[in-house]
Amino acid sequence: MSNDVVNDFNQQVIEEFRANRGRVGGYFEGARLILLTTTGARSGAEHTTPLAYLPDGADRILVIASAGGAPRHPAWYHNLLAHPQVTVESGAFTHQARAVVLEGEERDQAFARAVEADEGWAAYQQKAGRVIPVVALHQIAGNGPGHINAGSMGEALKVVHDAFRRELALIRQEMAKGTENGGALGVQLRVNCLTFCHGLHNHHTGEGLGLFPFLAERHPAAAPAIDRLREEHERIAALVEDLRTAIATEDVATARSEVERLTGELEAHLTYEEEQLLPLLDA
Repeated sequence: MSNDVVNDFNQQVIEEFRANRGRVGGYFEGARLILLTTTGARSGAEHTTPLAYLPDGADRILVIASAGGAPRHPAWYHNLLAHPQVTVESGAFTHQARAVVLEGEERDQAFARAVEADEGWAAYQQKAGRVIPVVALHQIAGNGPGHINAGSMGEALKVVHDAFRRELALIRQEMAKGTENGGALGVQLRVNCLTFCHGLHNHHTGEGLGLFPFLAERHPAAAPAIDRLREEHERIAALVEDLRTAIATEDVATARSEVERLTGELEAHLTYEEEQLLPLLDA
């Protein structure tokens, strides 16, 4: 495939990703995807590339420099070696990150997790004839999770909610696939679940400390709805702890059941919150 064809394909994905807040179809449909913007090692110009990623806890994600199994490292990898500070767009958020290439056992364990989740990575490794690098993108600390890609407070809430919905749908699919095949909870699947739980906890904590008091002060009539939302936060937090416990004990059946319970409760909560708060935020 020529560079022009690759660039045209990437540009189409980038435009669709940004227009739909992280949702794309075609080749990347259903994938965890980011846009990574690096600084050219030689040119100094910014370059944006759509990449699949792996969740890896609260403050970092992993990307793999596979280049589709090509014998050479991709250009974005050389760029971040020269300029480790990069920009990450997740659909909902845009933030700065520091790129760190994993070495030795840490790299091997991360790549093994990726292969366990998708055997295509092993095929790329065999084809490439080189050790495919794994790169951790550490979010650079700031005030909050990063810039929300939205034009209003109401739109921001909906964008974040939809990001949680998409991630939970992926986890449910992965959970169903693993249990149908009679397998245990894969390491990467456990990481995905725990990362989701952490993100949800942070979101609800932020709402409780910031958004809810802000709205209660300006819209006293919304107090009953806000009280209900706080109670729902407590119920969801209990479900999250039940899921964490099932993951820690590697109880596959219980973990799958807890994911379904969490999905039902969370979707009802998000829908009610949008019904009650979006009109206030967009007023």
